[in-house]
Amino acid sequence: MDEMDEIAPVRQIWQQLELPGIVDVHTHFMPKSVMDKVWQYFDSAGPLTGREWPIRYRTAEEERVHMLRRFGVRAFSSLVYAHKPDMAEWLNGWARQFALQTPDCLSTATFYPEPGAADYVETAITQGAKLFKSHIQVGQYEPNDPRLDGVWAILQDSATPVVIHCGSGPAPGDYTGPDPIRSLLTRYPRLVLIIAHMGMPEYTEFLDIAADHPQVRLDTTMAFTAFAEAAMPFPADHLPRLRDLGERILFGSDFPNIPYSYAEAMRAITDLGVADDDWLRDVFYRNGARLFGLS
Repeated sequence: MDEMDEIAPVRQIWQQLELPGIVDVHTHFMPKSVMDKVWQYFDSAGPLTGREWPIRYRTAEEERVHMLRRFGVRAFSSLVYAHKPDMAEWLNGWARQFALQTPDCLSTATFYPEPGAADYVETAITQGAKLFKSHIQVGQYEPNDPRLDGVWAILQDSATPVVIHCGSGPAPGDYTGPDPIRSLLTRYPRLVLIIAHMGMPEYTEFLDIAADHPQVRLDTTMAFTAFAEAAMPFPADHLPRLRDLGERILFGSDFPNIPYSYAEAMRAITDLGVADDDWLRDVFYRNGARLFGLS
């Protein structure tokens, strides 16, 4: 992989839009032991992927941070997520240290339905967490599990955003889909949810949810790319709705775990043709900067 071949096309996109760079709300940095297992899973084309998925940016952690900075990413996340008890609090400790030594990384945390979850979520926020990740598919938990009631209450009251993978792509889970999220928002209507992957493949249902709940956002992660369109195409007749929700769509890449270039993830959005450059400026930078109070 030639670094300049990767970097130049990315910088060209945001520079032509006269932006200061990119805000990427959906990137992954994890303890090495965890990231190695994630990559092994992708390599095996496991049931949650179901297809070949070569990791484009499989490099050392320091090199990945350097790559994002060279791309011009001004703020990014370290989306960690737990798939079993007694894991989330440990991941939160790691993510906090990572953010302390990586100032351009939004301090990120996670949770799991277990005793004490509300306590460690409150602690994470007190220690500076700006963003949480919930992975309904991998964690295999019902977002309305009573053990999470305290968690959602704290996140709602603090207006702390949560990137939530709740759509049924790339493979459905027992608790994925729009209905559990509708129930959750009935109970906690002020939650600041960021629906990962545009809710793939239930795009229209999650667009409806966003339209009904002004605090709900959607991230573009993997959506509209040739890789995603081959299996789970976005309905063309709903593209105009993206323009209407322009101030609540955030750019996400899934870096480093993508099987194509970072520039391709951006071009998939610029090539949509649904709106003007101002819409693109919102998606790639301004919406994220507003949400996280970035200068």
